[in-house]
Amino acid sequence: MTLPPNQTQPEDDPQLPAARRRHARRSLFGPLGVDERSLALEAMARRTTASFDFFLYSLLAGAVISLGVLFDSPLLLVLGALLAPLMAPAVGIALGTALGSSKHFGRNLSALLLAGAFVFAMGAVAGLFNTAEPQTNGVAGLHALLSGTGLLAMAAAGALTAASLIREHNPSAASLLLSYGLYVPLAVAGFGLSSGQLHLWPHGLVVFAIHLAVATLSGAGALAAIGFRPPAWYGYSFSAAVALAGVLLFIGFTGAGAAFGARIGLPTLTPSPTLTASVTPTPSITPTPQPSATPSRTPTRTPTLTPSPTATPQLAVINSQGNGAVVREEPAGVAITTILNGRVVELLPDPPQEAGGQLWLHVRLPGRDVTGWILQSLLATTTPQP
Repeated sequence: MTLPPNQTQPEDDPQLPAARRRHARRSLFGPLGVDERSLALEAMARRTTASFDFFLYSLLAGAVISLGVLFDSPLLLVLGALLAPLMAPAVGIALGTALGSSKHFGRNLSALLLAGAFVFAMGAVAGLFNTAEPQTNGVAGLHALLSGTGLLAMAAAGALTAASLIREHNPSAASLLLSYGLYVPLAVAGFGLSSGQLHLWPHGLVVFAIHLAVATLSGAGALAAIGFRPPAWYGYSFSAAVALAGVLLFIGFTGAGAAFGARIGLPTLTPSPTLTASVTPTPSITPTPQPSATPSRTPTRTPTLTPSPTATPQLAVINSQGNGAVVREEPAGVAITTILNGRVVELLPDPPQEAGGQLWLHVRLPGRDVTGWILQSLLATTTPQP
C-alpha cells in the first residue's frame, strides 16, 4: 500500500518554533510525517486485524446486552458495552475508506459483520424467553429509533477511536460508545424477530447500518486530517459509495423507513385543541307525481321516498406518549406509514383484534385513501357534532 508524498514540514523539524512542535505532538488530529505515517500504518494494520478474542468477547457482550433487552435494564446494556472488545475493525473500515483500499475495507467489514451476527443471534435467543407485553417506551423500542443525538455521538466515537489508535492513545472510552451504538441495535433486532415484535428487527438493523456508516465516514475524515489520504481523488469513491449505497438499499428493501418515526427529519406539529367533525345533511328527494298508466281518471301518486339515514363516521385522534403512531398492514404486522400526534383517523367497523398482547383497531387515514391497523392505546376517540 503506497502513501502519497507529504510536502509539509515534519512536526519535529528544528526550524519550526518550539511552541508549534509541542502543539503538533499534543494534537490528537495533527498531521504525521511520512516516516511516522508508515510506522503508524503498519501498527494499525496489525491492531485492526480481528482475532479470536474479538469474536469471543463480542459473543459475551451480545449475551449481556440481550439480557438487558429481555429484562428492560439499561445497566445491563452498559455492562455489555463494557465487555465488548476494542472496535478496531470499525477503525479498519474507516482506514480502508480513507486510503481507498477495497481489500482492507472488505476484510474489516466482514469481521465486524460476523461479530455482529453473533450479537444478533444472542438477541434472538433472548427473544425466545420473552413473556412480557411489548412496550414502545422500553429499552428495546428506544434503541430501534434514530435520533440526532445518537448520530452525533457515533460520529464523535468514530473519529476519536480512529485518531486514538493511530496516535497510540487509549481509545477505551470512544470504543465503548462505538460498541454501544453498534451492538445494542443488533441485539434489539434479533430480540424483536424471535419474540414476535416484528417492528423491532428491521428498525434495529437500519439503526445499526446507519450508525456504522456515520462512524466510518467520520473516522475516515479524522484519518484524512492526520495524513492518511488516497493517492488520487477517486480512491474515496469505492469504499464510501459501498457504505452509503448499502445503507440506502437496506432501507429500501426492508421497508423500514418508519424507523425515522418522530425522531429525525420531521417537525412536531401542535394539534388543534378542539376537534369538531361536521356532518353534511343529505337533502330529501321528493319525486313529482306521475299519472297512472291505467285509464282511470284519478291519477295515483307515487309514494314519497324516505332517504336512508347516513351513518356518522366515528373518528379518533392519535394520542401517543411519543410523537406519533405507526400504521401497520395487519395487527402487529409490517409498517405501512407513520402519523403524527393530533391527526384524525376514521375508525372502520371491523371488530378489534388482539395481537402481541394488545388490541388493534382498523382505521382509515382521511384524504390519503390508506387503511391499516393502529394500537388502541394510541387512539383517543372524539364525538362528532352535527
